[in-house]
Amino acid sequence: MTLADSDFATDRREHDMRSALLDYWHRIKAGELGALPAVLGLISLVALFTALKPDTFLSKGNMANLSVQALPITILAMGLVFVLLLGEIDLAAGVASGLCAAVLAKLITDAGQPWYTAVLSGVAIGIVIGTSIGWLVSVLRIPSFVVTLAFFLGLQGVTLRLIGEGGTVPVRDDVIVALSNKNMPIWLGWALAGVCVAGYTATQLLRWRRQHVRRLHSKPIEFVVAQCAVVAAALLISTYVLSLDRAPSPLITLGGIPWGVPLVAALLIVCTFVLGRTAYGRHIYAVGGNSEAARRAGINVTRIRISVFMIASGLAAVSGIVAASRLNSVATSAGGGNTLLYAVGAAVIGGTSLFGGRGKARDAVLGGLVIALIDNGLGLLGTSAYLSYLITGLVLLLAASIDALARRRRSSAGR
Repeated sequence: MTLADSDFATDRREHDMRSALLDYWHRIKAGELGALPAVLGLISLVALFTALKPDTFLSKGNMANLSVQALPITILAMGLVFVLLLGEIDLAAGVASGLCAAVLAKLITDAGQPWYTAVLSGVAIGIVIGTSIGWLVSVLRIPSFVVTLAFFLGLQGVTLRLIGEGGTVPVRDDVIVALSNKNMPIWLGWALAGVCVAGYTATQLLRWRRQHVRRLHSKPIEFVVAQCAVVAAALLISTYVLSLDRAPSPLITLGGIPWGVPLVAALLIVCTFVLGRTAYGRHIYAVGGNSEAARRAGINVTRIRISVFMIASGLAAVSGIVAASRLNSVATSAGGGNTLLYAVGAAVIGGTSLFGGRGKARDAVLGGLVIALIDNGLGLLGTSAYLSYLITGLVLLLAASIDALARRRRSSAGR
């Protein structure tokens, strides 16, 4: 290789990097914000609460509590992403999670069923609820707002009948309780973190190599390596923090990743694969972008609409089970209150558009962390309940405003 060839290769690499940076900047200006607002929000919140509560916010115990606190909302939001991608809404997802958790608790406590039978039954109930909602929305063409509002009211009545007015059903099964209250062995946590880092890095590099060999448009290899390094650092640092001993007494040892965290990670991987690597996922985006064009292209729009409500209610059931694990019980108010609002807020804050066609499974994780950070940080500050509601509402309004402005910019830019 001559010096000229070497200089040409360097100039080409620098041009690629410059082009990639300019392309990213132009996409931001055109309204293609992606997860950027959520990431900036996370960084700002961490910096704010660290400055206000330096001794407690970043403590080992609070970090573990934060990871568990975000689990139910994150899982519920992950299911809602599928519905929001079609520009629809599911107001019944929260109470559906409560009903499925109540079914699980009653089967374990009153019927003496094993945990796996109770879990499968709860998830099956969720899928049936989602199928019913999807059929009414897709076949009878009733607006999803009206259908899910009716289910929101009706499912609360079913839960009240099942548990009893003012009642609570305890959940004492060791496996269910372990989801939110027990930790993985430290060695297993590190092993899973290593597998995730290796799998993510290999996937990204193989994808880049396929695009490069086929002479398709691809990111510069430096970008890909940097992206893998950031993800690896986040996973390894999180594993390190959660592996530290956080027991309040030196007589006991308490460390490791809560069992619910790898559950969310597994759901994230599956949902990301479905939305990004399958024909079904592409059909969801197509229907969300323009349902009539998707129908003319041969996509079964009715089937897609029904399926996303099934996925949302199925994941709502998983969310309810995790919430029951955290509380060790299920009350008549399970899944009510602000559960749904926080989940929708998490999806929107993470970057999923309310107008359909834009969003990813990761949005639920990022938005769920934002919601959990706000709730956790304000709790540490001893903020009054009314201020917590006001601040959370303002954050959601800000996220929705950013989404609306970004959509207007995309429209003006012809995207």
